[in-house]
Amino acid sequence: MKIVRVEAIPFAIPYRKPLKFASGEVRTADHVLVRVHTDEGLVGTAEAPPRPYTYGETQESIVAVVDKLFAPQVLGLTPLEREVVHERLERTVGNPTAKAAIDMALWDILGQAAGMPVSGLLGGYTDRMRVSHMVGFAPAREMVAEAERIRDTYGITTFKVKVGRRPYTDDVTACRALREALGPDVDLYVDGNRGWTPSDAARALREMDDLGLTFAEELCPADDVLGRRWLVARSPVPFIADESATRAAEVTRELLGGSATAISIKTARTGFTASQRVLHECEGLGVEVVMGNQIDGQIGTLCSVAFGAAHRTSARYPGELSNFLDMTDDLLTEPLTIEDGTMRVREGNGLGLRVDPDKLARYRQDD
Repeated sequence: MKIVRVEAIPFAIPYRKPLKFASGEVRTADHVLVRVHTDEGLVGTAEAPPRPYTYGETQESIVAVVDKLFAPQVLGLTPLEREVVHERLERTVGNPTAKAAIDMALWDILGQAAGMPVSGLLGGYTDRMRVSHMVGFAPAREMVAEAERIRDTYGITTFKVKVGRRPYTDDVTACRALREALGPDVDLYVDGNRGWTPSDAARALREMDDLGLTFAEELCPADDVLGRRWLVARSPVPFIADESATRAAEVTRELLGGSATAISIKTARTGFTASQRVLHECEGLGVEVVMGNQIDGQIGTLCSVAFGAAHRTSARYPGELSNFLDMTDDLLTEPLTIEDGTMRVREGNGLGLRVDPDKLARYRQDD
């Protein structure tokens, strides 16, 4: 079975409301649907979400790099030759979500060919994950109202709170309001998207010490090398590296350099193959991981839960799997659901996803 074609289809689906955070905001899912076709008729599918303020990728750059560089390098290979595929893709620097989408599409093909779900091929630990929900910048009362709605509607009891505003006291006030409204049985952790200085982050953590935070993520830039090490050494909770640790080598650098004590894994930027490398590295070092969210649509979310549920370590904490709820529509024929605070792995061979051709025709941007 040979790879005979790779498609990169840009599409755009609006959000009901913008998700705002320290490094930017998202109003529309300007994503790219990636399909890998084989000569036996099997088609693997994945989604690449560009985040120019984090990785430098845009919708246009993903389409260009797939069409002009990546597709010609993988044509004629078999889906089993994933190491050869990665060797060729890595000749091009960066472009993490474009590379990840091709990798996950290949795994989708392998699952279909084997008659098995990808989650089972990856590890098969469980068939579901608990869900955490990201709460973006807004006045404190609006953040509380959103969290209460998500808890009451979907049974979600873990919330990742976007922080990093200036003055930092606005975020402290919001986190305190969330804790008071939601009570002690809800888990809260904070994500600064590099928005604070090390000193402001230290003050904020000190002032939130009584809130029982689970984690703190990327409160200040990794480029603030000494300041971040100083902050992490004083953090009362595990400090997660996210956008500063996108590859196994960066994970090594951040952990051994004292710039993080936990890692966020996002299949949208490391696919399944590189995500396993990061996961196993963290297991070997005794470091905790969480399944992060690239503000994915339902296709990307389906990939995240397939990977997260496949391994003991990644299934330990709730995964960030709910932000597709803010999109006005999606491409799947059968939408994902969240019940009792959990999401199940999609049944079926491969990733078990089916794209609605009418919706794709409606939202694609290349016609």
